[in-house]
Amino acid sequence: MAEFMTEPRQRPGRPRRGGEQRGPATSLTLGPAGVPLYAPGPPTPAPDTREAVAILERAREAVDPALRAALDSLPRGMRRVALHHFGWEHADGGPAAGNSGKAIRPALVLTAATALGGPAARAAAVRAAAAVELVHNFTLLHDDVMDRDTTRRHRPTAWTVFGDADAILAGDAMQALALRLLAEDPHPASGPATARLAACVVELCEGQQVDTAMERCAPADVGLAEVLAMAEAKTGALLGCACAVGALYAGAAREEVEALDAFGRQAGLAFQLIDDVIGIWGDPGHTGKPAGADLAARKKSLPVVAALTSGTAAAAELAALYEVPYDQGDLERTALAVERAGGRDWAQAQAADRMSLALSELARAIPDPETAEGLLALAEFVTRRTS
Repeated sequence: MAEFMTEPRQRPGRPRRGGEQRGPATSLTLGPAGVPLYAPGPPTPAPDTREAVAILERAREAVDPALRAALDSLPRGMRRVALHHFGWEHADGGPAAGNSGKAIRPALVLTAATALGGPAARAAAVRAAAAVELVHNFTLLHDDVMDRDTTRRHRPTAWTVFGDADAILAGDAMQALALRLLAEDPHPASGPATARLAACVVELCEGQQVDTAMERCAPADVGLAEVLAMAEAKTGALLGCACAVGALYAGAAREEVEALDAFGRQAGLAFQLIDDVIGIWGDPGHTGKPAGADLAARKKSLPVVAALTSGTAAAAELAALYEVPYDQGDLERTALAVERAGGRDWAQAQAADRMSLALSELARAIPDPETAEGLLALAEFVTRRTS
């Protein structure tokens, strides 16, 4: 579905290749009226991530009890699949202390609520944050089945343990559970939040359907505008929804809600651009997945499509490689063709541009930089990472 390719995972039978990871070549500057902008420039040192990590840890502490309580309400068969997926149970049903993910989306809900409504709004939005995290994980369960991924978060994927049917049905149940959490919430924002999250799910599914259809297209038949729209639907939509839901629970005005949705969407697109770069050139020791897996699968990721449409000799070489099934010996050659055709540089520059747009929307929703600090820290974290 839409959040596909945003968590560590491994594909069967594909080689691992290390590589230097480069973040977006950007620097933080101030534009008119003090609005922070990301402008192309020399690479900057990795920002201090301690604030973002602390925000994520607090979000996980707040949301995990609500998630566990929600999952405990599922029928036993689906509950086992869900708890395994979250890393809280082993395949045999024994307790586990696994990794349930970074909690980026619930952190966005809670941080947006805090920025616009203070601690009371944050406390009221915990159930909504859990609902958004359930939707995210529903997409991951389905994604693993469709892509035949065997590992996620350094654990066997649910379908490899319980089978396709149980993994799909558990994902379906988690989506329904997310909507029920919101629908049963007595908070006055629960109705608009439910409608927004349901619309987001449709968009996520549309993005995944388009992505799947693109896999069957010839390299020359996929354009940049099309793949950017697909990436926004697959990744940006839920990040935008998370921010908007937090704003709704803070009682924000419609203009603030929409601006935060736009902030999350643009940051999410920057996230996907960097994720695609990491997918080709990242260090498997950091990412938890083999570098080049998408090249091996002949996926038309953002750097690849940019390279294919560059009109260069390297683009022609890449198109020829993509026309035939993957051969184990051509991974390095394929990655080099993407880079020589400008795909890597384009993706990094485009990520910087999207962050500039995101920060402009954030300033529109929350003019006070100090109040927006938490959301800015999260945006920095997800777009300047190596895994």
